[in-house]
Amino acid sequence: MTRTFWVGGNWKMNGSVASIKDLATTFNAGKTPSDVEVVIGAPYVYIPLLADSLRKDWAVAGENCYVHATGAYTGEISPEMLADVGAKWVILGHSERRHILNESSEFTAQKVVKALAAGLKVALCVGELLEEREAGTTQVVVNTQLDAVVSAVSESDWANIVIAYEPVWAIGTGKVASPEQAQEVHAAIREYLKAAVSPKVAEETRIAYGGSVGGKNCKELAQKPDVDGFL
Repeated sequence: MTRTFWVGGNWKMNGSVASIKDLATTFNAGKTPSDVEVVIGAPYVYIPLLADSLRKDWAVAGENCYVHATGAYTGEISPEMLADVGAKWVILGHSERRHILNESSEFTAQKVVKALAAGLKVALCVGELLEEREAGTTQVVVNTQLDAVVSAVSESDWANIVIAYEPVWAIGTGKVASPEQAQEVHAAIREYLKAAVSPKVAEETRIAYGGSVGGKNCKELAQKPDVDGFL
């Protein structure tokens, strides 16, 4: 089957009112193929501005959310709040959440469940550290990260999840997994989904690659059969 190519970008903890207005103007003037889905992630405080300014054929994402809709959780943002101010997606399980803030795969899975229940789609990040790749445990690490989500969601939920494989050693470092390395992991993820969920989910779920993607390497990466986009 043909899976719609998915391209996402997020600004991490960067941005300003002026810069977001400028970027939205640039994005709005650009051309994108009709068969590509584009999602832009922004810090919470800029989501209303971005949702209002950005072209309507692109979607806005939150960069994180909490596991409750309301309550005494000072500083947290619920998926319902993200949806209320214009977000359609949320990025969860990013390596910076896992490794800097020590968020577990189980906690990430709880967020996925709550986000889906609130009507958001999820970009679920998975990926290994450099030492894990060098130890030959990449797929063990990735499968373990996916195990928690597989145990928490229903088969039908996968229609609203994009998996983003992001080798941690390649995020923002200028290093990038070779197209062959990316394809190998993406194909293994698809085989994992086939066994852990269903052949249908394995075939239909989009698996994006993230990690220093740019103009020089995107075309070759996109030609791999199991690379369905970029984050």
